[in-house]
Amino acid sequence: MILAFQYAIDALNVGGLYALMALGIGLIFGIMRLINFAHGEIVMVGAYAMWLVVEMPTPVVVGFSLIVVALVALAIERVAFRPLREASPSTLLIAAFAVSYFLQNMAVMVFGARPKPFAFADILSGNVEIGGLRIAVLQLVTLALTALALAGLTLLLKRTSIGVQLRAASQDFRAARLCAVRANRVIAFAFVLSGLLGWVVSFVYSAQLAQLSPAMGVRPVVIGFVATILGGLGSLVGAVAGGFLVGALTVCLDAMLPVELRVFKEAFLFGLVLVILLARPQGLIAVAALKERV
Repeated sequence: MILAFQYAIDALNVGGLYALMALGIGLIFGIMRLINFAHGEIVMVGAYAMWLVVEMPTPVVVGFSLIVVALVALAIERVAFRPLREASPSTLLIAAFAVSYFLQNMAVMVFGARPKPFAFADILSGNVEIGGLRIAVLQLVTLALTALALAGLTLLLKRTSIGVQLRAASQDFRAARLCAVRANRVIAFAFVLSGLLGWVVSFVYSAQLAQLSPAMGVRPVVIGFVATILGGLGSLVGAVAGGFLVGALTVCLDAMLPVELRVFKEAFLFGLVLVILLARPQGLIAVAALKERV
C-alpha cells in the first residue's frame, strides 16, 4: 500500500510538470495556432536567471527570475511573432524553431556549453516521513507549486476580465476581435502567462537535475507537446489531462519495466501514446475544428 502511494505521488509530480508545460504550449496554440517550440528555452532562461543570483536570498532569486522570464517572453512575442501574425502556420513554426536555436546559442555564448552545477535552497534536498511514507521535500514543493499554478490559472481565466478575453480568443479569435478584444494585449498576456508557467517547470526541473545546460528545455518541450496532442490540441483542459496521463504512464513504465529496459523508457512511452492516438486521434478531449486564425 505504501508503495502504491509512493507511485501515486510520483505520478502527480511528473504529471503536474508535464501538465504545466502542456498548458504553456496550449495557451499560445489556442490563440495564434502556433506550436511554440521556443517554450523550452523559457524553461532554460528561467533556470539560468536563478543561477545568476543563486547566492542571494530566496525571494530575490524567485523575483528576479520571474521578471527575466516575463521580459523574455514579451520580447519573443514582440520581436519574433507579432510581425509574423498574419503568416502561415508553417512560417510561424519555422520562426519558433529559429527563436529556439537562437536562445540556445546565445546561452552557449554567454554561459558556455558545459553543464553548470545548480543547487538552490538546501532544504529541497531533504526528506520528510508521513505515515511511514518517505517523501522528498522537492516532491512536496513540486506538488504545491503545481496545485497553486493550476488553481491560480483557473481563477484568472474564469474570474478576471483579461482571463475571459483570453478564453474567448482561444475559442474563436476572429469573433473575439469583433467583440472588441484587443489582440496585441491578449496575445502579449498569453505569452507572459505561458512564460510564468514555464518558470515553475524550470524551478523544479533544474532542482531535479541539479545542473543547467543550454539544451535543458528540449526534453520538457517535446513531452509537453506530446501531452498537448494527447489531451486534444486546442483544449486547455485536455492539455492538463494529457500532462497527467503522460506522467502516470512514465511512472508506470519506471515501475514495470525490467532494469535493463528502463533506458528505453521514452521509446515505450511514445509507443503507448501512439497506440492511444490511433484509438482516439482527436485526443482525450475532442474540440471543434480549428477556426481560421486572424
